Amino acid sequence: MEIIRGFFAICIGVSLLLYNSSNVVGRYHFHKPKNKSSNNIGSPVSPPPDDTPDPQNPIAPSSPSNPPSIPSDPYPNDPGNTSSGCIFNVMDYGAVGDGSTDDTDAFRQAWKEACGVESGVILAPSGHSFMITSTIFTGPCKPGLVFQVDGYLMPPDGPDCWPEKDSTKQWLVFYRLDGMTFTGKGTIEGNGEKWWDLPCKPHRGPNGSTSKGPCDSPALIRFFMSSNLAVSGLRIQNSPQFHMKFDGCEGVLIEKLSISSPKLSPNTDGIHIENTKAVGIYDSSISNGDDCISIGTGCSNVDIDGLTCGPSHGISIGSLGVHNSQACVRNITVRNSVIKESDNGLRIKTWQGGTGCVSDINFENIQMENVRNCMNIDQYYCLSKACLNETSAVYVTGVTYRNIKGTYDVRTPPIHFACSDTVACTDIILSEVELLPEEGELMDDPFCWNAYGTQETVTIPPINCLREGQPESQGEVSSVGC
Repeated sequence: MEIIRGFFAICIGVSLLLYNSSNVVGRYHFHKPKNKSSNNIGSPVSPPPDDTPDPQNPIAPSSPSNPPSIPSDPYPNDPGNTSSGCIFNVMDYGAVGDGSTDDTDAFRQAWKEACGVESGVILAPSGHSFMITSTIFTGPCKPGLVFQVDGYLMPPDGPDCWPEKDSTKQWLVFYRLDGMTFTGKGTIEGNGEKWWDLPCKPHRGPNGSTSKGPCDSPALIRFFMSSNLAVSGLRIQNSPQFHMKFDGCEGVLIEKLSISSPKLSPNTDGIHIENTKAVGIYDSSISNGDDCISIGTGCSNVDIDGLTCGPSHGISIGSLGVHNSQACVRNITVRNSVIKESDNGLRIKTWQGGTGCVSDINFENIQMENVRNCMNIDQYYCLSKACLNETSAVYVTGVTYRNIKGTYDVRTPPIHFACSDTVACTDIILSEVELLPEEGELMDDPFCWNAYGTQETVTIPPINCLREGQPESQGEVSSVGC
């Protein structure tokens, strides 16, 4: 039976928009949690310009492109629903919610209706499991849009069930939105296991090698060219690849998320940000098969507080400067967090031959629990043995480690600062660093190469390789545009 659009929308007052108004994060004036860093996180920003790349076929910002023309209104001929404060329950648009029926059309119709009203809420209710295919939810929309998942939401189960016409690089994309909230008490289930087991994955090939064949795996959730976003309360798990990506965004507030996948699931970064500014990530838990949080080029004013990370590959800035590219990252703070049972702790990684700058990085009040490479700057990052020595490098300066304590895995030294031969790392500050072996009495000596800085207190284990002052000569430092 054909459903008349908007007939089943349940309109209520703004005070009753969600199941619990205390869980709603302000859409325009994000309120930074108390005692957080003052990095201007969540300040309202202007929406992105109209001349933006196609989200289905993303192009790196540094690459020349001729982006297609994007209409300013996704539904220019639709009179829409002029009411406000409405809940658009996907069940009223034909969703079945049995975990196997394709409910994509119901979500698209609910989005279309909610996008056209102020404070519209797309609701995926509890007690149901919704399967939808790869979808781009496009703006601009009216102010105050909320996407609320209280049930289960999932993609098709593996590559064999993935529609041939759909992109295998991403599942849910939120594009050109301003002031949207993504929240709920529910679970985003990635159904990633069959993607992890593709023969091309590192752990699947013979003798640890990879095999030829299709290897694209979709990122689960992607926010692209959007601003003033809030994400809270959800459980996100078992992504085929990255769980959540933000690129080309400004003004992002993330709170009380739970992200998880198995320790050996490949490339399942928890939260990845690139070309994104003014980000706050608070009071969340991430365990996965790659970085808990990875920060790419073009990011600034990022504040991370109250994170529990691991098992994982830790928190990473980079990799940066691949293919001799320029990379710019500044004003990143990680504090009051725990990293446990992880292959890396706090890592900055850059490729040889890159340019640009990483600056004003602050790690403070971090507890390590059996972590390899607790504090790691690696300017010789390479995924093969074929990387050549290069004279240029991304300049790393102004990195502070304060009150970093706990235990390390004795298989590798807990502190490793491998800086470029020609572009030294400068202004590294160490204060109250106390790292003890998880087992045994072995305390491996830290490693430093061309690293300059200051020890404000005695470090455990002792670090005698950090040079004082500044280098007498510094290679070409290219930070133009940073």
